[in-house]
Amino acid sequence: MTRRLPDTASVAHGSEDARLYAPAAERNAGPLCDLLARHAPAPGPALELASGTGQHVVAFARRLPGFDWQPTEIAAERRASVDAHVAAAGLANVRPALALDATAPGWAATHSGQALIVLVNLLHLIGAAEARTVIAEAAAALAPGGRLVLYGPFRRSGELTSAGDAAFHASLVAADPEIGYKDDRDVKDWIRGEGLDLIAAVEMPANNLALVVEKPVI
Repeated sequence: MTRRLPDTASVAHGSEDARLYAPAAERNAGPLCDLLARHAPAPGPALELASGTGQHVVAFARRLPGFDWQPTEIAAERRASVDAHVAAAGLANVRPALALDATAPGWAATHSGQALIVLVNLLHLIGAAEARTVIAEAAAALAPGGRLVLYGPFRRSGELTSAGDAAFHASLVAADPEIGYKDDRDVKDWIRGEGLDLIAAVEMPANNLALVVEKPVI
């Protein structure tokens, strides 16, 4: 689902070709790669939801070359940017970007058996019901022993922990009252409700949080 967002929610700049560049993606790619290197399972199929400009999946594919990466995006111009970034990087372990709305029920049926699913900076841009759908579909798409990594800004135990977070959250809610920062306690409850295990909650730069989740082997 496409939501109405303030201009501050998705800043990306164009270039002479199809590639888009987001300053935030440039800044957090390194810490995210370090996180994945520590917490990724054994290599296999890897699905990135809401791939954005494509800067992240290029960084992930370089750092974790054993995975077969599948980027996805709802917006056509962003899928074009993903493919352009991958082509420029000359990577053979990244597939062409697929059209996928991660908030739509049912997508797990065609993306099952994932060793790793990565979602960066989406939960605060969608409603609570949509966020629960994302987690439920990711749970269904993971192979046993597979891991889901959720990254972004969160309320912590009901609190916004910086003035910048409070201002950004307020701008999101002003644009669409159904979106905004999710509470980490709620998200953890949604994760457990899908039968997943929370492996780690990792504090990240710029007051972000990463939740590392595993699907049990039964």
